[in-house]
Amino acid sequence: MEERNRTLVTEFVLTGLTERPELQVPLFLVFLIIYLITMVGNLGLIALIWKDPHLHTPMYVFLSSLAFADACTSSSVTPRMLVNFLSTDHEISLVECFTQFYFFCSSATTECFLLLVMAYDRYVAICNPLAYPVVMSNKLCTQFIVVTYFIGVLNSTIHVGLLIRLTFCRSNVIDYFYCEIVKLLTISCTDPSINMLVVFICSIFIQASTLANIVVSYTRVLFAILRKKSEKGRGKAFSTCSAHLLSVSLFYGTLFLIYILPGSEPAEDKEQLLSIVYTIIIPLLNPFIYSLRNKEVLGALRRLIKK
Repeated sequence: MEERNRTLVTEFVLTGLTERPELQVPLFLVFLIIYLITMVGNLGLIALIWKDPHLHTPMYVFLSSLAFADACTSSSVTPRMLVNFLSTDHEISLVECFTQFYFFCSSATTECFLLLVMAYDRYVAICNPLAYPVVMSNKLCTQFIVVTYFIGVLNSTIHVGLLIRLTFCRSNVIDYFYCEIVKLLTISCTDPSINMLVVFICSIFIQASTLANIVVSYTRVLFAILRKKSEKGRGKAFSTCSAHLLSVSLFYGTLFLIYILPGSEPAEDKEQLLSIVYTIIIPLLNPFIYSLRNKEVLGALRRLIKK
């Protein structure tokens, strides 16, 4: 009888970043500018790489795929957040909520594996340069990219498939700026134990395994660089790896701070603040991290401007 009398939730309310009215418009303008720069930076980098034949190498093909994943990550979260800044109605339907999480989860998972593939690419290029053209063939690069996106889609499909079996009747308030899966599980009136277990297993497999392999790849790369006799050779090798290492450090460092390192702020405030970093700020920074100190990208940009 109690089960029958429960009202099932079909819409959620996203509380957003703040409930203070005086901050809504300034925050809207800030995140609108960030989003526009993010899209121009990432899509512009993709266009530049595909337009310039000099950049048709595995490293830049992977970089263009990473830029696309970043654009998708930002687009899955930011537009809805911008709408909520200017709206008094923060409701989002069940289908919209699951769809938002699906695309966010897919692109974020893909990014983990793209960072791993890029680390492997640098490992082969520096540790075995003579075999690089053979090992990193066009066919293998295409296969790597297809597999990374397939894993992203598969991971999000598993999670959303398990979300569909849940019912929501306790509360419809999600104290976050997007439909985050753990927040959804906490307001479910169906036992979410299976979902939580799958989230934990997938997180270990995706985040821990990719990070461990990246660390192994770059440890070998570091020893290979230190063995180089030429100062110029060492400098060039370090410069090609530094951008990727910075990107990896930002991405995984943020995840580490959210889930591992305790802070002085309330846990929810810290988590939401750091979530902004990996959902919005990292996609903004990545195209500039990979471009500003990259002579080949800057050279391609100059050639395009001259044309």
